[in-house]
Amino acid sequence: MTDLSHLPERSRVVHRHLSDAGLSAQIRVLPDSARTAAEAAAAIGCDVAAIANSLVFLADGSPVLVMTSGGHRADLSVLAHGIGATEIAMAPASVVRSSTGQAIGGVAPVGHPTPLPTYIDESLGELEETWAAAGHPHTVMPLTFDELRRITGGQVIPVV
Repeated sequence: MTDLSHLPERSRVVHRHLSDAGLSAQIRVLPDSARTAAEAAAAIGCDVAAIANSLVFLADGSPVLVMTSGGHRADLSVLAHGIGATEIAMAPASVVRSSTGQAIGGVAPVGHPTPLPTYIDESLGELEETWAAAGHPHTVMPLTFDELRRITGGQVIPVV
């Protein structure tokens, strides 16, 4: 059994979810916070486009998770169309926390109290490897695009 004592509790939940999905999770603890894509890319040593941001939006009032490339900002009108929502807005921190159990800057694609409808930026599919938060602002994990789709059940859409 893997010793997870070095991981924050929320990252242990993410690790269990990945293990249950058959993935050998390799969660990395960073010495400094990686709340932004630029901070995460600098700490990991990868291009900012390889950072898979986990963003919670309110789509017609309901929280959804959108995995976007750190290389660009989501266009809300394109996003709304891809999701099939009339209105879309960033969720406030309180909704992010209650929906995911995780803080902004550390939201993982999985490990939430109840799985959220998930949408994945199609541009992430162009990368061999992506890096996502692992439940805490100091933890990240590598995932392939196929692994990200599989563990989230996410629908691939354009976001820009």
